[in-house]
Amino acid sequence: MPESNQSALSEADRRRIHRRNFALVTLTVIFLFIFVGWFLYWIFWGRYEIYTDDAYVNGNMVQLMSQIQGTVTDITTDDTQLVKEGQVLIKFDPTDMQVALQHAEAALAETVRQVRKLFEDAQRAQADLILRKANLLKAELDVKRRQGLIGENAVSREEYQHYQTAAETARAEYNVALHNLISANALIVDTTIYTHPLVERAKANLKIAYLNLQRTVIVAPVTGYVAKRSVQVGQRIMVNTPMLAIVPLNATWVDANYKESQLLHLRIGQTVELYADAYPDVIYHGKIFGLNAGTGAAFSLLPPQNATGNWIKIVQRLPVRVSLDPDELKKRPLQLGLSMHVTTDVRNTKRQQSTQLYPIYTTHVYTNQLAQVDQLINTILQSSSSNISARMVRHG
Repeated sequence: MPESNQSALSEADRRRIHRRNFALVTLTVIFLFIFVGWFLYWIFWGRYEIYTDDAYVNGNMVQLMSQIQGTVTDITTDDTQLVKEGQVLIKFDPTDMQVALQHAEAALAETVRQVRKLFEDAQRAQADLILRKANLLKAELDVKRRQGLIGENAVSREEYQHYQTAAETARAEYNVALHNLISANALIVDTTIYTHPLVERAKANLKIAYLNLQRTVIVAPVTGYVAKRSVQVGQRIMVNTPMLAIVPLNATWVDANYKESQLLHLRIGQTVELYADAYPDVIYHGKIFGLNAGTGAAFSLLPPQNATGNWIKIVQRLPVRVSLDPDELKKRPLQLGLSMHVTTDVRNTKRQQSTQLYPIYTTHVYTNQLAQVDQLINTILQSSSSNISARMVRHG
């Protein structure tokens, strides 16, 4: 009995050892496959990828600020709403600006009449000069005719002196008329009634008043979502007062903060894959657009001063701008501030430059603000000088 029990225990021990050895071999093979797989992945892909999760969505925040003083009467939008470029957002009470425009129109009409009088004064001075010149010639001829008659006692010396005095008076009057003509021409030289500096200044004042009236209606300069609305109905707004912001989510980008030890192989134009914590199943694609000119610490409000005895080195991070695929952003917009995971493919090590030969951002809502004012000015000019010839009269 003792020998059979010993042989049975030995058989059980052998089976247990066999199972243990099989498990160890299996684990070794599994770990070997994992290591080989990881090594192959690192050889062909892993060493060409640089990863960071210190990345956030960034974008433009277009602040709408008042260009004039006014009282808010209408607000047609609110936070989180999508607005289109050119859409009316806020309206001011236009009464003050309408009165200012009427005053500018009257000032332009009055200025045209004043300038017209300047041209009339110049013509009057011209005619007066011709008259004074004729009087001077007559007086000089009278003196000349009587000069030879003094010796023959046909004309008394006293009478001759009277004619000389009349000639001197005519000459003085001619000189005064000449200077009056020069002064009158100096006010209108090289100009016309419609291009006189006084009229041009009145035109400019009218355009300013017209623009101020247009600015009582505030439109969206870009397409985007409204944020940070602080304006209220009835509020008295001063110039340069922030009212709301518009965020165009179709033009966002990602600022990936890479460690300084990861910058060696980063190049502009390298492809990037990203995903957000908000959308873990969605992969975004982009390219490196540019590297910032300094680290976050260099541009902070209080830059670090490391000239101290207890200095501790801290690994710095450099913001790298990643431009995103606009088609993917259109399908799934990314809100500002979202966290991103960024992986950059650094196979392409050629140095490229991110150059822009055209405006990156532009708006057309302010292009035609003066579309109607020129027609208004022409109407005022024509009505204020209706009897002036269509041919501009020039004086020089």
